[in-house]
Amino acid sequence: MAALSETQPEEDLNNLVCEARNTVIVTGFGPFQNHNINASWEAVRLLPSTGIESDLNICLVTEQIPVSYDDVGTKIPKLWDSYKPLLVVHVGVSHLARKITLEQAAQKSGYDRQDIYGQTPACNECCVGSTPLIRSGLDINQLSNTINSTSETVQTCLSDDAGRYLCEYIYYTSLSIDKTRSIFVHVPPLDQPYSAQQLAEGLAAIVRCLVQQLRDPQLDKVAIS
Repeated sequence: MAALSETQPEEDLNNLVCEARNTVIVTGFGPFQNHNINASWEAVRLLPSTGIESDLNICLVTEQIPVSYDDVGTKIPKLWDSYKPLLVVHVGVSHLARKITLEQAAQKSGYDRQDIYGQTPACNECCVGSTPLIRSGLDINQLSNTINSTSETVQTCLSDDAGRYLCEYIYYTSLSIDKTRSIFVHVPPLDQPYSAQQLAEGLAAIVRCLVQQLRDPQLDKVAIS
């Protein structure tokens, strides 16, 4: 890794430090439709309070993403390029979810629902990638089993349908960049049944488990519980 320089911009210095500590990027979405307070961002913004940054020796980067195809297409590749992350976790809200839902795959096409600006992507397709469907290379089944057997507050389930809206669009974008380091998580609306803090603890457990997956066997395992 390049040495830190006093003449480098502060953002570049921060990125170098984050690379050295293994960056984990976690995104949530902003308001849309009847979700004036988006449960995904409420959970993500509380994630630093769970202590996972120091526990796992990672640099945690949290980002709120507008529910906009153009913003996803612009911001997500830049985050990957800037931080070269160990792991990317995208989080969105679903009114259908009753558990924390771990999405396993995303489709390139079929995005005909308008975003917050009334826009849809060209040809209703994701602007990156060429494969019709990409599955995450992470062991999501193991992840679900681990969370369900160790967590006292949240439960998870698996899904192969992320909804063909911005949630699936952002997931496909990251999967097309690196499917071995990407996951999408749907959370229920707040207090249906989990509070924002409980959702944050659930996300922290997910990050712990996936960091272990990605570091093992090269690095020491980290505790999940």
